[in-house]
Amino acid sequence: MAMTSSKPTPTEAENDIAAPDDFELVKRSQAGDATAFGELVTRYRSRAFAMIYNMVRNDQDAWDLAQDGFLKAWKSIGRFRGQSSFYTWLYRILMNVSFDWLRKKHIASGTEFDDTFGLKNVAPGATTAPRAELEPAARISDKEIRERIDAAIARLSPEHRACIVMRELDGLEYSEIAEAMQCSIGTVMSRLFYARKKLQAMLKDVYESI
Repeated sequence: MAMTSSKPTPTEAENDIAAPDDFELVKRSQAGDATAFGELVTRYRSRAFAMIYNMVRNDQDAWDLAQDGFLKAWKSIGRFRGQSSFYTWLYRILMNVSFDWLRKKHIASGTEFDDTFGLKNVAPGATTAPRAELEPAARISDKEIRERIDAAIARLSPEHRACIVMRELDGLEYSEIAEAMQCSIGTVMSRLFYARKKLQAMLKDVYESI
């Protein structure tokens, strides 16, 4: 009688090997493993690019800022203590990079908020090549309306814009936004309230038609 081999097929063996989680990759990165950090970049580069694009509205600028953000994250990976998810920690860095760029472009910041964001320049130490197709707004099908809303969001202060992007486009919870922006949940709610009011004022006819 023929014996059936119990040796797993290559596909089964591959499925048994779970992909390392973020914290394992972070630990390896903190030990100087650039390959492990490269895996984190691959895992989050599309989300990073999309988030920054929603802030700056330009493909090349979004790519440059995403790359800068990942370089800063690599340089400061030793300071990650696991008190939040890796992506929340990375998100904060990416958002700071975006704020810094917006301020250099002389986009006015809301005077009612404390301007506490800022990062020191770091030397490049790696290269990445993120690219992503942005998802269209689910509830808005008309291209012209989307363009008007994008233009209105671009007129918001960096703090207001960040809150709208994180809440309405990225779907983050209030607590996650507060952690990323290093402010209280109450401040997040206030910023969202004023950002929505400003958008409604700028887009009164659009709000009435969708």
